[in-house]
Amino acid sequence: MSYDYLFKYIIIGDTCVGKSCILLQFTDKRFQAIHDLTIGVDYGAKMISIEDKLIKLCIWDTAGQETFRSITRSYYRGAVAALLVYDITRRRTFDHLADWLEDARRHANADMTIVLIGNKSDLARKRAVSTEEGEQFAKDHGLMFMEASARSGENVEEAFLSTAEIIYKRIRDGQYDVSNESCGIKIGEGGTQHPCGERSLSSSRYDSCCS
Repeated sequence: MSYDYLFKYIIIGDTCVGKSCILLQFTDKRFQAIHDLTIGVDYGAKMISIEDKLIKLCIWDTAGQETFRSITRSYYRGAVAALLVYDITRRRTFDHLADWLEDARRHANADMTIVLIGNKSDLARKRAVSTEEGEQFAKDHGLMFMEASARSGENVEEAFLSTAEIIYKRIRDGQYDVSNESCGIKIGEGGTQHPCGERSLSSSRYDSCCS
């Protein structure tokens, strides 16, 4: 299926915070309680529509183990959005957020949109990190914030759509130079013309970020 734009996403955070489950819930609308640990990276994609534009989200789910951190870093390149995930029932996953954020900002584009996700909101009775703490961390670091549940689907779709809407608005307002391959925005076959007047580019040139 043709699309107007392709956005590359990356999901980061400690191991076992539910990154793969968030991806599965978003792409397949299902929850898998028993899930193998991600080895290196995994991948998913989904088409969405914003203001009558078809947008392909190309999503890389990364391993949280330190062993794979160097592999994860290589996937920041060209990412236009990141979901930074922690588990609200495990404080150490929250305590490690600053390290993940530093990594993201060192290796990714400076204007990458980042949303902080407190996953497992369905387990609020086991909460170890308050909503207010998540909100404050996000405020202190200029991030979007929401709590979500990969099990119930609460706020999972909203996390992806809200970031995509921000990115599309920046395209529409001319804040991204989509003729520059490194900006993380790719024009697909369905794209007619960039608001700034740049011509369309063939999707075959840019699908490589999903391979």
